[in-house]
Amino acid sequence: MSTYVLVHGVWHGSWCWDRIVPLLEEKGHRVEAHDLPGHGRDTTPVSEVSTAAYVDSVCRILDAQSAPVILVGHSLAGLVISQAAEYRPHKIKTLVYIAALLLHNGESPLNVPDTDSLLGPNMIDAEDGSLTIRDDVIREAWYSDCSDEDAAWAQSLLVPQNPATFTTPINITEENFGRIPRVYIECLLDKALSPWVQKKMYTETPCRVISMNTNHSPFLSAPKEFVEHLISL
Repeated sequence: MSTYVLVHGVWHGSWCWDRIVPLLEEKGHRVEAHDLPGHGRDTTPVSEVSTAAYVDSVCRILDAQSAPVILVGHSLAGLVISQAAEYRPHKIKTLVYIAALLLHNGESPLNVPDTDSLLGPNMIDAEDGSLTIRDDVIREAWYSDCSDEDAAWAQSLLVPQNPATFTTPINITEENFGRIPRVYIECLLDKALSPWVQKKMYTETPCRVISMNTNHSPFLSAPKEFVEHLISL
């Protein structure tokens, strides 16, 4: 059996994995799903949130494991798991990117222009310097194929995001990050990170590719299918 470490994306929290954690555990797997700094139940002020803090928190989880894990990242957490892989390659069996950023060395999220994404033109600058998304586009961007109940529940738990997390570049090498097997789960109906952008990334940094006919949050809209893919790894 495997250990899965699940890393949520920006604005979200570990709650986004609630539908799949019991399904993995029922199959005998171990699951670690923690809130990144400033998300979910973590009380770090948004002004202190950074990509480095995200990566440090994931590395601490990896350090606590007795055997290499399957490290799963959603959306911007693709950058986080790639950087963690650079620092802890011996702790990771497989990297799994779910509609996630898969960047080249030196790139930041701003180096991945997505003219079809609903997120960029609908971000709102808050008075404290954080970023939120317009309420009226959240469901279409992330949860269009989820139930009304799940979409409302998820939207109620979103938190502001520190914009610095979009500008921090990644620092990876072939010797560390590059030696770990990669799997990319593309979401073909995605309106947050467009399918053509996902394809461009996993083509330039080759992965085993799994396709799901979902929007950006398959762990909520298609949890059983999603878990089947994870277990197949």
